[in-house]
Amino acid sequence: MSVASLRRAAKESVSGLPRDFWWLWTSTLVNRLGAFVATFMALYLTLERGYSATYAGLVAALHGLGGVVSSIGGGVLTDRLGRRPTLLIAQTSTAGSVALLGFMEHPVAIAGAAFLVGMASNASRPAVQAMMADIVRPEDRVRAFSLNYWAINLGFAVSSAGAGFIASYSYRAGFLIEAAMTLACAIVVYVKLPESRPEKNTSEAGGEPEVGLGTVVRDGRFMGVVGLSFLVALIFQQGSVGLPVAMGHAGFTPADYGMAIAVNGVLIVALQIPVTRFIEHRDPQRLLVVSSIVAGYGFGLTAFAGSVGAFALTVCVWTLAEIVNAPTQTGLVVRLSPTHGRGRYQGMYTLSWAVAGLVAPLMSGAVIDRFGPEWLWGGCAVIGTVAAAGYWGLMRKLPEEEAGVVEAGVVEAAVEEAAVEEAPVGASAASAASAASAASAVELSA
Repeated sequence: MSVASLRRAAKESVSGLPRDFWWLWTSTLVNRLGAFVATFMALYLTLERGYSATYAGLVAALHGLGGVVSSIGGGVLTDRLGRRPTLLIAQTSTAGSVALLGFMEHPVAIAGAAFLVGMASNASRPAVQAMMADIVRPEDRVRAFSLNYWAINLGFAVSSAGAGFIASYSYRAGFLIEAAMTLACAIVVYVKLPESRPEKNTSEAGGEPEVGLGTVVRDGRFMGVVGLSFLVALIFQQGSVGLPVAMGHAGFTPADYGMAIAVNGVLIVALQIPVTRFIEHRDPQRLLVVSSIVAGYGFGLTAFAGSVGAFALTVCVWTLAEIVNAPTQTGLVVRLSPTHGRGRYQGMYTLSWAVAGLVAPLMSGAVIDRFGPEWLWGGCAVIGTVAAAGYWGLMRKLPEEEAGVVEAGVVEAAVEEAAVEEAPVGASAASAASAASAASAVELSA
């Protein structure tokens, strides 16, 4: 591909998105640039403090439990209180709790502070996802989510590489740097981002139906997506939970792990946008099935790794699965979420990752201590196979227009959403139809 083609592709990838999106994107990038704690927490507890892998898994599980508690609460606050206030509360609380964790000495105090960090940090996710869906046009949402995911992993690549070296100097410095950068995110939100929560339509008799948690739970189709998301998340969590512990047991240093896992962020930064453009017209059922299998067996290959280079190669394999799975699954979740219930639906979706964050550390720590890391990586392969079978069955049961297989059905849904809900006031019918046609192309990619 020529330089001119690369420039044109880059311009098309970033053009047309609203200013508020880019401030939210900047907040995400700053947050991930400072995300040191998640990267070296397991190493901090096992190498610096001398605790067992089981205890490290327990602390990480409490961090995940905090996320479980706040996922639903953050979603409800996002719908009731608003996106912006929820973000401000969550990010300032995260900054304070991360700084507190850096000064804890007693095992019980460390575990309690980790729980607070998990609860505070996870509360912002439903608000971010809902705000992004609010401020970006339907035809641009998949691209926007891909760019946001790109920012997450750009920050992760930098912070992962830096975390090992910072840990070699001072673990506490890593805690304080993350706290400061999370506080900077809150400042960006306060200064630059207005509230984006849509106003309910009360012009018609009875108004719009209320969306409660019961509505979400009774949505069997959406809950199926949540369950499969949990299985996939259980696999990907091992990159920050099982992998560092296994490498530590094998005699590798924090810097070795940091360099190996940084490959994940680097590949996503390099490939996320072009791969998203490549898969946009592919069958989402096949994308979800294949990505689940590749993720599971990518981690399964870790059992055969014996050098930093070999570990990095396994990271390459499951990262390719992550690149395909993320925009495909996110597009499906957004499409199944009603406008005025986005916070609760996103909260339930976030819950799947939070529960995985609770279960994965317990699973990895116990398996590594009792049976060895090879059994953990074999289990990942099994879980990936189960998830692939689940996606295959779920997508078969979805109506064709929602599965994104039959173009006519998607076009009809996209026309209605773009022309009725998202078309600017005063826009012509032709403009609305044009926007809806673009939306249909993107929705097919989800």
